[in-house]
Amino acid sequence: MRWAAALAAEIGSWSVSLKIGAGLMALIAVAGLLAPWIAPYDPYYQDFAAALLPPELAHPFGTDSLGRDIFSRVLHGIRVDLTIGLISTYVPMTYGVVLGAYAGYLGGGFDAVVMRVLDVAMAFPFLVLIIVIVAVLGPGVQNIYIAIFLVAWTMYARLARAEMMVERSKDYVTAARVLGFPMGRVIFRHGLPNVINSSIVFSASDFVLNILLVSGLSFLGLGIQPPIPEWGAMVAEGRDFIMQAWWISTLPGLAIVVTGTALSLIGDGLAQRLGERHHTFV
Repeated sequence: MRWAAALAAEIGSWSVSLKIGAGLMALIAVAGLLAPWIAPYDPYYQDFAAALLPPELAHPFGTDSLGRDIFSRVLHGIRVDLTIGLISTYVPMTYGVVLGAYAGYLGGGFDAVVMRVLDVAMAFPFLVLIIVIVAVLGPGVQNIYIAIFLVAWTMYARLARAEMMVERSKDYVTAARVLGFPMGRVIFRHGLPNVINSSIVFSASDFVLNILLVSGLSFLGLGIQPPIPEWGAMVAEGRDFIMQAWWISTLPGLAIVVTGTALSLIGDGLAQRLGERHHTFV
């Protein structure tokens, strides 16, 4: 089929880093989707007789202080962390890019207002601002989303605005205006496809940062609350046993590292691939 051949050709043109990152991320995602079927135990089941068991055949990642199987909890944690990472990355990206594109295209007073809001939001360190908002609202997934939605759009808006300011002076935008196309069509159909590449590349790195952010908040007790299997919370649960049961914190932490590495490779590969496409079309 044509689409299969086109897909194979596209994948064949990817860099090594993009292939490795995409393959590793696909394995992680599939493991998360199939977690209810491939996890050997219920992630919430407590067996105090099997507490603090080291990695063995029956428990590949060992057990925690409550006798819960860490391998099962890590597998189910994929769903939690990737879901939060996806939502907290691509929801702010969507309205951040749209707002930045409008500001870059329109200029004038609207652009000035957006830039002042961006300046205020970016005057505070991102992580500190997130922690303050979550601390005020209280721990939990919903409040994490609110905090990230309030702050994370700023970089996407700035990127899209800068790119659109360059694009609006090009001939194809001028031609679209002369032909009487509505502003929305000029921005979304003609301008936005040419300015979104930088945001897509940045989103891969932002995805990693959001997973680390949620894990860090959970470690501090401000994120996902026990007994939900979330990697950062699992690392925090094992810190009191780090000398006698290193696997409780180390193996969930290793899951964070592997996922972050995969996403970083994807980001590097996307930057190279989208750059090649841009030069080809130009």
